[in-house]
Amino acid sequence: MMENNPGSIVITSIYNPTQAIRDYARFEKWTLIVAGDKKSPEDWNCQDVIYLSPQQQENLNYKISKLLPWNHYCRKMLGYLYAIEMGSNIVVDTDDDNIPKDNWGFPYFDGYYDKTESNLGFINIYKSFTNKHIWPRGFDLSLINSKSVTINEQELKKEPVKVGVWQGLADGDPDVDAIYRLVDNQPCYFENRSPIVLGEGTICPFNSQNTAFRSELFPLLYLPALVTFRFTDILRGLVAQPIMWQFGYKTGFLTATVHQERNPHNYMEDFAQEIPVYLNATRIIDIAARNVSSGCSIEDNLFNVYESLVMNKIIEKDEIKILSAWLEDLQTMQK
Repeated sequence: MMENNPGSIVITSIYNPTQAIRDYARFEKWTLIVAGDKKSPEDWNCQDVIYLSPQQQENLNYKISKLLPWNHYCRKMLGYLYAIEMGSNIVVDTDDDNIPKDNWGFPYFDGYYDKTESNLGFINIYKSFTNKHIWPRGFDLSLINSKSVTINEQELKKEPVKVGVWQGLADGDPDVDAIYRLVDNQPCYFENRSPIVLGEGTICPFNSQNTAFRSELFPLLYLPALVTFRFTDILRGLVAQPIMWQFGYKTGFLTATVHQERNPHNYMEDFAQEIPVYLNATRIIDIAARNVSSGCSIEDNLFNVYESLVMNKIIEKDEIKILSAWLEDLQTMQK
């Protein structure tokens, strides 16, 4: 075990150091880890950054390193494991095009926050921060025009809660799906307001773009490796929430603390990659909720949910082999 540190920021990138990476590297209280890929420049270098080159990744003593596909967002998991091995108490997920604003940071995980009612099902958290007709990637499309998915501000109650995952929003080009970008694609700037924590059974997708995990939930950082780039972090977040509820943890959202200047994308390719999200978001939540138990550990619950996702043909059976390696790597670090 390496020397304990309070928190690490993990990014994967195929570009030379971006403004976002250079800005995160200046945060003295955080360790910045960047996981490269086969497409990354061979001479990648940035001051105050731990860079895991493809060669270094192959040499890491992690079982998962030999199983992960190249040129896939899931290479980021090697950065998570490196951060955990360093003794990080918090792992922050972000991307190389999310530039931190002056207000960047996350609230305490335990505290008094505005909390929604429980068992509301899917809600559109973006509508609590803007009047714009916009929704997060991974949101159930059948509910886009439903007024029931907008939180009633009068029903929010400030309560003591244990937040397991904080999701910060992104100004400029926030994390929306390809349908929004093909139809509208106008910039969005969210209003400042106090954080909102979702009650148990109240769901909103969270992504990997400005997201903080507390150490107790590090197993839930697992990014499915055999699904598309546009599906992996959304699937992770949908699986995580019912597991978190079993252990008393909630998902929290806060106003935009980054400005996204999005890397080039082909929206039709994004759309094709997101089809599994559109078709399965509600099914994934239902499957996860049916396969979690307070009598099992977080790790066992995660494994059981993924086994059920295989049985329901949402993911490939080989995903279980990679998930098992991830859990074994985490267990090794705990010894």
